[in-house]
Amino acid sequence: MQKQKFRNFKVWQRAMDLVEKIYRLTEHFPSSEKFGLTSQLRRSASSIALNIAEGSASSSPSEFGRFLEISLRSNYELVCGIEIAKRLGYCRCLEKDSLLAELDEIAAMLSGFKKKLKTDH
Repeated sequence: MQKQKFRNFKVWQRAMDLVEKIYRLTEHFPSSEKFGLTSQLRRSASSIALNIAEGSASSSPSEFGRFLEISLRSNYELVCGIEIAKRLGYCRCLEKDSLLAELDEIAAMLSGFKKKLKTDH
């Protein structure tokens, strides 16, 4: 059995890169957002990578698919959170556009991975 195979998944690697970007972005949010939007964005970003990792240890492809679905939902939650941050003036338009493009790519990767799990088994 291959241990920690999730480390080889491109989508997990991209999700980890995204976590770093979100942490860096939220470092500059107002301190009043520490337990609000900052925390929510960080948890959403982390959830994408964490659920890919956890799901990779699943006993069946359908169970893994459920974890990928949770990752996808966290991805969309993060999209909304970034939109909120932009509206509140916490991030620049360029940052927002770059992050949203990255989230679109990760969502496509997650959806493709989910479909591949279904067709492989």
